[in-house]
Amino acid sequence: METATEQTPELELLEVELLLTAVAQRYGYDFRDYARASLLRRVRRALDKEGLHTFSALQDRLLHDRSCMRRFLDTLCVHATTMFRDADFYLALRKEVIPVLRTYPFVRIWHAGCSTGEEVHSLAILLEEEGLYDRCRIYATDLSETMLERARHGIYPLRTMQEYTVAYQRAGGRTAFSSYYVADRDNAVFSRALRRNIVFSQHNLACDRMFNEFQLVLCRNVMIYFSDPLRERVHQLIHDSLASFGVLGLGKKESVQFTKVADRYRELPGAARLYRRLR
Repeated sequence: METATEQTPELELLEVELLLTAVAQRYGYDFRDYARASLLRRVRRALDKEGLHTFSALQDRLLHDRSCMRRFLDTLCVHATTMFRDADFYLALRKEVIPVLRTYPFVRIWHAGCSTGEEVHSLAILLEEEGLYDRCRIYATDLSETMLERARHGIYPLRTMQEYTVAYQRAGGRTAFSSYYVADRDNAVFSRALRRNIVFSQHNLACDRMFNEFQLVLCRNVMIYFSDPLRERVHQLIHDSLASFGVLGLGKKESVQFTKVADRYRELPGAARLYRRLR
């Protein structure tokens, strides 16, 4: 049997395109506008995990086995996240954005691409410490239901807490970080109270529409995996979802510059990739 490594690049690309089209039509998950290099690496990883030799064989299994589709989805989605990731970003949130949010009687926040929830819990801690959390609702969304289920439980490896404590302190933390969780064998179980105002829900940035109006949208380190057309679509979706003068937070390697909505934002002071919608 011909193996994936023996296929010509042209045949491999054709099979991958057919596979992605089949997944989009069968399940509604559209990866066709994701950046090709990183996407191909993850599709190959899915192929290896299934013990298959061709993308056509993977397509056949995906179409007939929903459990395979769940595994495929978890492999394709990038889940690199930590608590208080990029501490300077959270310091800028405290200094530049919290005063803006205080002016609203109720604050809706969209955390797009929340993965396993570490950064959502970080945001909840920050809002709690700023005395703002009780009038906030965080909508935490991700493509993967498996990752969302982990986020809903708020259980993370205990071995990471030392690293997270340092990040929390650098982010302006105001108390003992350990007060937010209890140790249970090898895990840190975060307080349910931190999730009292969080709604976890599945959402596909590639094809789903806006679902509310928000004063703050965080979509950090997500669009670096998208092609230019998909990135434009998501920027438009986020812009349309932001209330006037709402704030958008992006990752270090992301920007609204050179997008079609660039002139509709003003970058906030510092280098935290925070943008306030102008109109």
